[in-house]
Amino acid sequence: FNEDMDSHNIIDRIEKLNCGLRNFWSNCDGWAPIEAAELITKSRLDWQLSLSGTLRLWVKTSPEELTEGELILAWVNLGSLVEGTLKLFLSVYYNDYKEDFETLKYANAFNYKKVKPKTPDGLTLDTLQKFVKKKELLQEEHIKLIKLVQQRRNAVHAFQDKPIGNCQEFDKAVRKYLIMLRSINTRLPYPDGIYEPQEI
Repeated sequence: FNEDMDSHNIIDRIEKLNCGLRNFWSNCDGWAPIEAAELITKSRLDWQLSLSGTLRLWVKTSPEELTEGELILAWVNLGSLVEGTLKLFLSVYYNDYKEDFETLKYANAFNYKKVKPKTPDGLTLDTLQKFVKKKELLQEEHIKLIKLVQQRRNAVHAFQDKPIGNCQEFDKAVRKYLIMLRSINTRLPYPDGIYEPQEI
């Protein structure tokens, strides 16, 4: 039903879910394992919530009103949200994450000098994508979204020509992010249904 939904409604739902994620996981001592809780509580889930609301900056009366500069920043905004969501997912399951040496090494998430895994909060979007893909933690449509957002947002670093897509592509990507966010949220452990973040 995401395709027929108004863009502002999509963003409202993203914001509501990220608000619920912040509220629960920012204070998860006693629920999450100790190392995972320490990792999550120092993360800036409040910024995830703020960045969710910032998506409204890129919703215009006519999508084509976005300048190229605004579109690049829109992708950066969405990329930060995708990255933060993946970091939370892996941090919640940190005990499983840190034991998977094969996947850690494959994704370049292992620190050979310190002989230990890199923590999820310090990983790049590319490394996060490689890890979740290798582990088959997300559906293929989510992996495609991560790769697209990564490619588009990298234009912010480029002096040379890089594809930035268009406003319609960005709008579809925001809708797909909501689907990915829902999927990850349903796979996180909660004491009961009362605590699980809702989008409406």
